This record gives sequence, structure tokens and C-alpha cells, in this order.
Amino acid sequence: MKTRYIIGGIIIVVFLLVAVFSLVNTDIEYSDFSKARELDGKKIQIKGQWVREKGSEYNSEKNEFIFYLKDENNEIAKVIFSGSKPNNFEIASHVVAIGKYKDGIFYSSEILTKCPSKYEGQKYTP
Repeated sequence: MKTRYIIGGIIIVVFLLVAVFSLVNTDIEYSDFSKARELDGKKIQIKGQWVREKGSEYNSEKNEFIFYLKDENNEIAKVIFSGSKPNNFEIASHVVAIGKYKDGIFYSSEILTKCPSKYEGQKYTP
């Protein structure tokens, strides 16, 4: 009977260690392009705005969406996203690109868009 408790305790400890290890490894920090260059190869998130003047393009042969993003420090970088353009990309107020910075280009594996909220109140002027 005591052997069961020891084996059960070991299994619980192993599962707890695996859970803690996977939570630590999924921590992706917000950054900007200058810090992304320093963390060459580390997966990060960059919040910014699409530079509309530079446009965007979708390469169907490579399944890549290419655009330029301006971070919160007004630095602009080319972003190559492995996938198609998000549906609400044009109306997004902010874009979060998740990926890695390499050779002057941010290679994104995921894009999140924040659209203007229809629930934000308008200024009241009496």
C-alpha cells in the first residue's frame, strides 16, 4: 500500500514540473524593434501600427503576407507573415506581430489585430 502512495506522489511531482516548465517557456514578452535586434532569434511580440503609405502585399505562391509595421518608438520594419492577410487588417487600430527578428526583417508566425471598439464612448458636448 505504501508503494502506491510513493509512485502516485512521484507522478504528481513529474506532472507539476512539466506544467511549470511549459508555462515558463511560453512566456513571450512585448518589445520593440530595437530590443528585438538585441534578442536575435528569440520569439517576441511587437505592438504597432501598419504603415499604410508603404502598402502591403500577399504572395500566394509562398503564402506570405508582407507589410511594414511602426512600433511604439516610431521605428519601422518590414514584417513577413507566414500566412494570409487577416480579414480585418485594414481597419485595425493596432497590430501585434509575434515572431523573430532576423537580418533586418521581422518574421512573424502570428498576427493579432485590435480593431476600434464600437463600444468606446464619444465625447459629450453640451
